[in-house]
Parts: sequence; C-alpha cells; structure tokens
Amino acid sequence: MARLIYGNRIGKQGRLRAGCSATIFDPARRKILLTRRTDNDQWCLPGGGMDPGESAAEACAREVLEETGLKVQIVRLLGVYSNPDLLIEYPDGNRFQILALNFEAHITDGDPGLSQEVSDIGYFSPEEIDQLDLMSHHRERIRDAFADQAAAFIR
Repeated sequence: MARLIYGNRIGKQGRLRAGCSATIFDPARRKILLTRRTDNDQWCLPGGGMDPGESAAEACAREVLEETGLKVQIVRLLGVYSNPDLLIEYPDGNRFQILALNFEAHITDGDPGLSQEVSDIGYFSPEEIDQLDLMSHHRERIRDAFADQAAAFIR
C-alpha cells in the first residue's frame, strides 16, 4: 500500500513521476466516477503513472481501461498538480513526487467493472464524496472538476 507523506518540500526526497487521472461525469454532470483501490481500500479517481513511449492522454485512457474496463476519449485538461510538499512512498521503497494531469474523459465503450486494482466503482456527488474515505491528494482534483472552470487549474 502506498503511503502519503506530507512535509515542507519533502518531494526533494523522491524522484519525479508523471501520472494522470480521469474525471468521468454522469450524464447530468452532478456525479463523477470513483474507484475503490484494492491496496488501501480508499476511493480515488481512476488513473496512474505514464509509461515510456505514450502520451499523457494515452496513459490516462489506458489506466481507465485497465482499472474499470471502460474505453474513454480524453476531452480536455482539467488541472495540473505538482505538490512539492507531498511524497508518495510505495512498499518497494520507491518514493515519488507526482506531477499529475487530471483530464475530463467521456466513455466511448464498455460497462464499469472491477479489476485487480479496483474493488468497487460508482458515481458520487460532491456531498457523497465528502463522506468517503478518499485519497487525500484527489480531493483538490475533484473539487476543481466540479468547479467547471474553462481553463485548466495549475496547482
């Protein structure tokens, strides 16, 4: 299970890792799709790290497919997140400061499903999300997505 460590410029103690997450709205744009991770039982946006040789949009679509079984089209960039005061430490000892791109995505095919990484999936409103055990660094991304700002947030 990954551990989040907060501290003043603690990101210096890790390596940079590019990643992405997808915000998928329900048709009314009142709820978003969240997944529950199998490794820590917390809720989050679907997403993960980029692999060499793929674009950020390709990485985002791949991660959504791997985690949920949904094929998506990336619509727009919602925000860029690079908190130097957050370090993610993995069980294998790797430590990363994450540069995350959060995209709005639309489902093009498939039905929501579970995977080795995902134990539950569902659409949630902001009020429902407030009650979930949510990965803390995803709260800002979710809040920004519901703000529906035309320009991407830079955080």
